[in-house]
Amino acid sequence: MAQPLKIIFAGTPDFAAIHLQGILEQGDHQVIAVYSQPDRPAGRGKKLKPSAVKQVALDNNISVYQPLNFKDPVDQQTLANLNADLMVVVAYGLLLPKVILDAPRLGCINVHASLLPRWRGAAPIQRAVETGDSESGVIIMQMDEGLDTGDMLLEARCDITAQDTGGSLHDKLANIGVPALNNALQQIAEQTITATKQDNEHSCYAPKISKQELAIDWQQPAAVIERKIRAFNPFPIAYTSLNGDRIKIWQASVSEKGGKAGQIIHADKKSIVVACGEGSLKLQIIQLPGGKALEIPAVMNSKADLFTTGTRFDPIEIT
Repeated sequence: MAQPLKIIFAGTPDFAAIHLQGILEQGDHQVIAVYSQPDRPAGRGKKLKPSAVKQVALDNNISVYQPLNFKDPVDQQTLANLNADLMVVVAYGLLLPKVILDAPRLGCINVHASLLPRWRGAAPIQRAVETGDSESGVIIMQMDEGLDTGDMLLEARCDITAQDTGGSLHDKLANIGVPALNNALQQIAEQTITATKQDNEHSCYAPKISKQELAIDWQQPAAVIERKIRAFNPFPIAYTSLNGDRIKIWQASVSEKGGKAGQIIHADKKSIVVACGEGSLKLQIIQLPGGKALEIPAVMNSKADLFTTGTRFDPIEIT
């Protein structure tokens, strides 16, 4: 058996925490330190809350480091002094300078939630759903100074169905990512892994989701809006506005009925149908201001007066 690797793990959200837990449960290698984003305010009280990765590290008595960035030479030297064999990076949220990439003996690898070179960048899961991709996957990649441009070491694939949301695809990718990462670590330890360069001509970028694009533009085709709703579920959630009040749309389905974009063309105790630029959307789960996400029959039981036929949602403001 190959010598166990001494690993630094760097990550922040749940997706990363699942992979850290997977390495620990496999038990073949030693995680000697964890890097994560600084604690952020959360909840109504805005108390500082540790990231999901930090919490896993604390639960397993692993030292945690939380630099704002790696510009300070002290932070750079601290990491170098750990004398790690390898750094595993999963949704860390910081760009790593060359001095950090070169610090571990075997460099840094990344678990990226797309089939590179497609969807380089911050939001590959949501962009895949939003665009209507039929397939996604996880790439284990040797990191370089570019943005998700390093050589590919190992891949795992999964289908994207017409029912998948950003949340369900996240879970699928985590499920295939953990064994892929553990497999890659073992091949790295045994020096049997091979690298494949990315084809930059087929690359595309997955930018971070902006607040502006969460607003539903009813002038778009119903199929486009429906994919956006699924992509941004369970976070950050697409929304529309009615008389200035924001209504979050958690789930909807496409209908062929037409009408004036943004107008409710059918409403009864069980359904609300809104016309789009092409076709219409049948709303299924929505969330009113200050309330919980509810199925339409529950909403119409108490708020039917808000959603009468002919009512039109507010047009989005073009900025």
